[in-house]
Amino acid sequence: MLASHLKEYIIIPTLDYMGLNSASAVNLLLGTAAQESHLGEYLHQINGPALGIYQMEPDTHKDIHNNFLVYKSDLNKKILNLSFPAFSMKKNLIGNLYYATAMARIHYYRVPEKLPKVDDIEGLANYWKRYYNTTIGKGTIREFIKNFEKYILD
Repeated sequence: MLASHLKEYIIIPTLDYMGLNSASAVNLLLGTAAQESHLGEYLHQINGPALGIYQMEPDTHKDIHNNFLVYKSDLNKKILNLSFPAFSMKKNLIGNLYYATAMARIHYYRVPEKLPKVDDIEGLANYWKRYYNTTIGKGTIREFIKNFEKYILD
């Protein structure tokens, strides 16, 4: 998928709807999708549980719902309005770009640390590694930067 299309047609409208839009959040989500799935090349992690363009794990998805959104009723309603009720949450993460984007944004939103500046690619990479991929994830900061440059800047 073209990064410009993901940004214009999916990420910005979703974050506007949620009331959580910022240029930094947009670039962080673009970078996450570039790193995690090469902007949608992979919708299910090879030999792993992660799903969708942001490669969110089902346990992370469940944790966001059970330990965060349950206490944020307005935000929870918005998230549920973005989901397709005919499909499981797993299928929504895989095939519903609005829902997957909202869940990835919520994952970052619940982090107390401020988002890096919009043009600080290394800062975005560090933030992704610390809060999204974590120490147990195989991804590296260098890979994030390389994929951001390849899929977002080129």
